[in-house]
Amino acid sequence: MPHPCHIVVANNPAIIYASRNGTPDRVLPILKPFLDTFWQERDLAGEDSETPACLVAQIIVRFGFELCEDDFSNLRVGVSYNPKAEYLYWISPQRDVSVWVTESRYRKEPTMGLEGCRRWEGEGDQRL
Repeated sequence: MPHPCHIVVANNPAIIYASRNGTPDRVLPILKPFLDTFWQERDLAGEDSETPACLVAQIIVRFGFELCEDDFSNLRVGVSYNPKAEYLYWISPQRDVSVWVTESRYRKEPTMGLEGCRRWEGEGDQRL
């Protein structure tokens, strides 16, 4: 099964979609260290005016290499939620990430976004 997912950064209209490899056990080990480094670099630079745009761009590059496995058609960016997504990764302005599992109401009406999901109750920390 492919396990598609979205990665959503607060204050940015772009919605990242990966059509496979989107389970928390696959995404979080990549996303957590990446975000730690990203926030450290932003703090050192003293720059935060373009943080949401910079974060989205860097996630696309990073996940292009980590999740796509030489098939970049797996990764897309748009402004609409895909009804096939199984997980949503929400990166908040407070620098934490939460994992959400889509439910039938999301699949029927993906424009609901997080409102159509339930918080992931899986193994490990849900917030960074």
